[in-house]
Amino acid sequence: MKPVIGVTPSPSEDTLTHGTFTRYAMAEPYVEAVLAAGGIPIVLPPQDGHAGALLDTVDGLLLSGGGDVEPSRFGDDVVHPATYGLHPLRDRFELALTATALERDLPLFCICRGIQVLNVALGGTLIQHVPDQHPHAASHRQHEAGLKPDDVSHLVLAVPGSPLERVYGRQEIGVNSYHHQAIKDVAPSLEAVGYGPDGLIEAVIAPHTGFVLGVQWHPELMYQRHVEHLAPFRALVQAAMVRRLATSAA
Repeated sequence: MKPVIGVTPSPSEDTLTHGTFTRYAMAEPYVEAVLAAGGIPIVLPPQDGHAGALLDTVDGLLLSGGGDVEPSRFGDDVVHPATYGLHPLRDRFELALTATALERDLPLFCICRGIQVLNVALGGTLIQHVPDQHPHAASHRQHEAGLKPDDVSHLVLAVPGSPLERVYGRQEIGVNSYHHQAIKDVAPSLEAVGYGPDGLIEAVIAPHTGFVLGVQWHPELMYQRHVEHLAPFRALVQAAMVRRLATSAA
């Protein structure tokens, strides 16, 4: 059986003729990227108290992008005016999933918001609004420059010999960019392995784990045009398969 990959969705408020409803929405590219990499994606809706039971059903975990993490989670007392999409239940759920996945050494791939959740879960901090707190940073909202989702916005330089370089098979990675927050202080148990041209951290790993990778860009939007961006999804699925086989043999 192919490995099952749990994917976290984003909450949204939809107003229809018969009322307003909260939905947990999964962007299709995440699903298609996991399928293209050989995995079976399933959606894990936010909920309290069931992180362990949910992770019992999957072989790997993908934390998706979305709104911002509540600033109090990383020690900020003031919410920046540009901070958006705060959803306490999603924060609680994804932080619990992350902690449990790390305890179990479950393969974990974290995209955009996901890399920020990973960092916060392990005690790191975030820049709430890059243009204000890192004024020399490049633009990281490529749609404002008229670029398409699968256009390259800037390069990421992978640390030589790092898992990021091994996954992508190259040191320079052309990425897209759709974020206004970023890692500030790297969590003690994480290691930065990719940097943007402005010095912002763009990728992290958790050393001495089976597979934990966080990236600040959106490879799910790029892999069909830039095939190298399917590589991290393949790495996740391969690690999930290895874990599934090891678990079944135990």
